[in-house]
Amino acid sequence: MDASIQERLHLILQQQQRAYAAERNPSLAVRRDRLQRLIAMTQKHALALADAISKDFGHRARQESLLLDIFSVESGAKHALKHLRGWMKPRRVPTALHFLPASNRLIRQPLGVVGIVSPWNYPYYLSMAPALAALAAGNRVMLKPSEATPETSTLMARIVAEFFAPDEMQVVTGDADLGRAFTHLPFDHLFFTGSTAVGRLVAQAAAQNLTPVTLELGGKSPALVDRGAPLQQTAERLAFGKLLNAGQTCVAPDYLLVPEEMVEPLAKALTDTVRRFYPSLDKNPDFSSIASPRHFARLQGLLDDAKARGARLIPTHDEIPGGTKMVPHLLLQVNEDMAVMREEIFGPLLPIVPYRQVDEALAYINRHERPLAMYWFGTDKDRRAQALTQTHAGGVTVNDCIWHLGQEDQPFGGVGASGIGAYHGEFGFRTFSKEKPVFIQSRFAGTKLFHPPYGKTFDRLLALLKSIV
Repeated sequence: MDASIQERLHLILQQQQRAYAAERNPSLAVRRDRLQRLIAMTQKHALALADAISKDFGHRARQESLLLDIFSVESGAKHALKHLRGWMKPRRVPTALHFLPASNRLIRQPLGVVGIVSPWNYPYYLSMAPALAALAAGNRVMLKPSEATPETSTLMARIVAEFFAPDEMQVVTGDADLGRAFTHLPFDHLFFTGSTAVGRLVAQAAAQNLTPVTLELGGKSPALVDRGAPLQQTAERLAFGKLLNAGQTCVAPDYLLVPEEMVEPLAKALTDTVRRFYPSLDKNPDFSSIASPRHFARLQGLLDDAKARGARLIPTHDEIPGGTKMVPHLLLQVNEDMAVMREEIFGPLLPIVPYRQVDEALAYINRHERPLAMYWFGTDKDRRAQALTQTHAGGVTVNDCIWHLGQEDQPFGGVGASGIGAYHGEFGFRTFSKEKPVFIQSRFAGTKLFHPPYGKTFDRLLALLKSIV
């Protein structure tokens, strides 16, 4: 590891640590000011950020960037502003009868300096959503965005320096070597969004400093279509969720579980819907490119492998010669020998797995690692309850895709291989806070009766406690 990189990062960290030591519990006014500056920064540079993201991708629909990267940050920061006073207040918590008249409080304090490592697929949102939560909680922030989006990362470094002092929040840009060095820093909390494989390495690096981590990872998120699900509506909502950002979304449906008699009708409805959403692909400003040639080649490799192993491929459009856009494909007759059924897809490929009975579909989900998201489509409340209670997932949307991600009053995070910890709204505030329990003893405390020397009084009191708890 380059010593100069390490030295540079340690200097930034020490600068922020000194600033935190001088202001260990920022006031409501200070925190509100930081959130307001983040909103102002986002609004001022919204179009420039959308353009930078599009350049990094080769093409990214501006509307998708404005909705998912820009608006999501604004709405999250405004939600925090609205609720911040309440989140900061010490909380009274119950005190056991035998400790009265003492009392309990729960105090939320900033952790210190938070490190954030963000990915390329939503480069602004997945940087600033955890950052705003850390700032709301009163922390300092060091942010390492992805080297795969250099235009956006460079712009973020510039605009953050415009709106924030270096000891408040600072963006550091660089390659994978810098990223590895970043994860080895002794932060007070390390927040990572990315693949499960890299997440394991990040956790190992953080463990060397006993740094607590939040890992927002991925996995193969299933969509379970129940009998009775309205065909056209289901197709529209699946197509939207799958092809947003050309499928390069951590909570995109990765494969469908469909009653065997519905496979062909749903495949046709999906194909027709995709063609209606995107009448053409090559010159269509609404359909995003695959972010890099390496990622495009990986997706093409998944298609080739599936075809060689017997999958039936259904392209929604004619092939595009050259370029960086990939034609969406449905994949039928898939099996678990295919790479597309083992790896997270992260692109516009959608396998369809038939099932006969709901128990069979649930067993299929449960045989695999726990996903970041699950989707259920149908009208039967009992079968919906069965699916929700008999499977694990980081989050669920019923009768649609993606939208649980936008709920600021709900936690967002994974489970098992799809992640550790959660954020959004108050859950993000709590992630970046130490909830410190405080017991306030009364001058009239009866606990002195438990002081030595021990004797019959102690025995009687202990017996009394056992009878009342």
